Amino acid sequence: MNNNITIRRMNQEDVDQVAMIERECFSIPWSEESFRKAVLESDNIYMVATEGERIVAYCGMWGIQGEGNIYNVCVKEEKRGKGIGSDLFGAFLEEGIKAGFSGFTLEVRVSNESAIRLYRKFGFENAGIRKNFYDNPKEDAMVMWKYVH
Repeated sequence: MNNNITIRRMNQEDVDQVAMIERECFSIPWSEESFRKAVLESDNIYMVATEGERIVAYCGMWGIQGEGNIYNVCVKEEKRGKGIGSDLFGAFLEEGIKAGFSGFTLEVRVSNESAIRLYRKFGFENAGIRKNFYDNPKEDAMVMWKYVH
């Protein structure tokens, strides 16, 4: 784990920074309001990685019928490749397991090789392709699953 990084649950005060990172990284970003609502839902798990007071990464999943549907995973561009995403994602999955989730699923752009490597590192497997799932640019999504045994 990175010594100068703290990983914790996201709260309402984090939403402004998270939404700013979301806008920097995604062509069709979630709104601040979407994050505010998601963080309030008791079945959801949203976490951040901070460096001092500054959020450098975040991730979130919705708890649906005992499974974690992962919607948001993002590391600020200048902080990528330093292990922050891996540390955050590992802690994030542990929180899901503690919450009793029996499996996790996500979609990822087929061209996002670094994210696919991260997910495979944590035991996710390719479960299929969703054609033209993403816009801006139009691209297929790889559907990945991890089951907890």
